[in-house]
Amino acid sequence: MFTDLFDLASRSLGGTVMYANDEFFAERENLINPHEPTYSAATFGNKGQVYDGWETRRRREPGHDHALVRLGASGLVHGVVIDTAYFKGNYPPEGSVEGCFLPGYPSVDELEKAEWFSLVPRSALQGDTRNFFEAAARRLVTHVRLSIYPDGGVARLRVHGEPVVDPGLLPGVFDLAAAELGGTVTDCSDRFYGSPANLLLPGLATTMGEGWETRRRRDSGNDWVEIGLAAPGLPQIVELDTSHFKGNCPGRARVTASDGRELLPPTPLRPDTRHRFRVTADKPVKAVRLDIYPDGGMARFRLYGSLKPKARATLADRWTSLQESS
Repeated sequence: MFTDLFDLASRSLGGTVMYANDEFFAERENLINPHEPTYSAATFGNKGQVYDGWETRRRREPGHDHALVRLGASGLVHGVVIDTAYFKGNYPPEGSVEGCFLPGYPSVDELEKAEWFSLVPRSALQGDTRNFFEAAARRLVTHVRLSIYPDGGVARLRVHGEPVVDPGLLPGVFDLAAAELGGTVTDCSDRFYGSPANLLLPGLATTMGEGWETRRRRDSGNDWVEIGLAAPGLPQIVELDTSHFKGNCPGRARVTASDGRELLPPTPLRPDTRHRFRVTADKPVKAVRLDIYPDGGMARFRLYGSLKPKARATLADRWTSLQESS
């Protein structure tokens, strides 16, 4: 399911809602809030019931409403979720999503004049529902435009896809596992309390809920997560961040390359601590596995390293090819 991919529009990745033609009842910024929408009945402000979403006024003239979102990471969009949670008598009956490729930091005026292409054609929406749509294009996208017909409220917009970045902007040493650069979780043993994808998000976690946490093990095994790197690289430093995990920090952790090479042997961890360890690899690593013993939680995982010229050239070729198709 495309929802297993990162939400490229999420505030957690650096997305922002640049503009909405109307936000009378509820602010546009709520669209990309990474947390699930909430609702409290009979909670009224000066403009009516408070909604955790974007809501426009009732139209009394022809036209429709729209919002412009700059993605936190450019990429290939695989699917979109238009979530109308708690909007029941005031949801838009139809919606559409378009994308455009305009690198850099264009203004709203520049975006309005850009060449837009369809990701989700104008489609029927259901109220108080996560409306799922496969993307209709496989072109590089930097911004999306959500249109609702004619007006109403949307709780969240999720734009799930594969991050693709300009390799010319990558420094010599960077986080090979970073989600915004193309790192991704490919498998894990348990995600009961928190998604392992949180490990790869930018910035520091502000609460325990923003990390990865497994249930308590009652057997002799251990938990693990497998991570595909943005590109095959030479790791130099691994960071294991247990911030906010105090009574549920793993006792030890181990990091291995996908071909079995051990990068970090089983090493004791401390609660609520950012650990950094120097590692070495004599040839590029494509993917890694993080084992925690026996269970517990972790806020972030970083694997700082560099690329050989061949790997950087491969990224550059792909970026150029996708630019041409966009």
